[in-house]
Amino acid sequence: MPDLTLHGGVGSRLDAEIEVKHSRFLCRLVRAETEDAARAAIEGARTEHWSARHHCSAFVLGPSDAPDQVRRSNDDGEPSGTAGRPMLEALSGRGFVDCVAVVSRYFGGTLLGAGGLVRAYSDAVLTTIDEAQSLGLVVARERRELFTLALSHADAGRIEAELRQRGVLILGTDYGQDAVLHIADDDAARLAAIVAHVTAGSAELEALGHEWVDVEP
Repeated sequence: MPDLTLHGGVGSRLDAEIEVKHSRFLCRLVRAETEDAARAAIEGARTEHWSARHHCSAFVLGPSDAPDQVRRSNDDGEPSGTAGRPMLEALSGRGFVDCVAVVSRYFGGTLLGAGGLVRAYSDAVLTTIDEAQSLGLVVARERRELFTLALSHADAGRIEAELRQRGVLILGTDYGQDAVLHIADDDAARLAAIVAHVTAGSAELEALGHEWVDVEP
């Protein structure tokens, strides 16, 4: 399963709500890459929904295959294991990384029991993820090789369009003396062949190392 996250970079967010036996569960999904940012998102939800009884949370930071991936959860006063952990499992089960989920609960007067709480908190996160996917707000996180390609301003637009048509991921373009395309790819030999073809051998890639980038799934 690929690693997924919210489209739009750090700080992008989506809110969704479910109701279970008159209790409202408001889930906020926020893209974050550090514990400080994740905890700031949790506090932001707590401040906004100050009258909610609980603000349970879970976050996953870093790629799934990283030995130092950070995974945290908090029940915030709900019975142990009924909120934060199922929320964390919902994120991980869908392959979400670099995201924090906060569920603010407004109690509706009916006790849900441990099993009901587990389902409600998990469903709140899953509902938000489903909405993000339906809105096209989900991207894959992949480790790619980075390159730059310097081109004349006269040729840059045409060549960039031809590269995109061939599935090359263009991260952006800097304009100075030349137009410099920033490219991410997972097959250096294939990319070099494409560049040689579309530039008729007049431009050469410069390798810059590796980086995790957003890729449309």
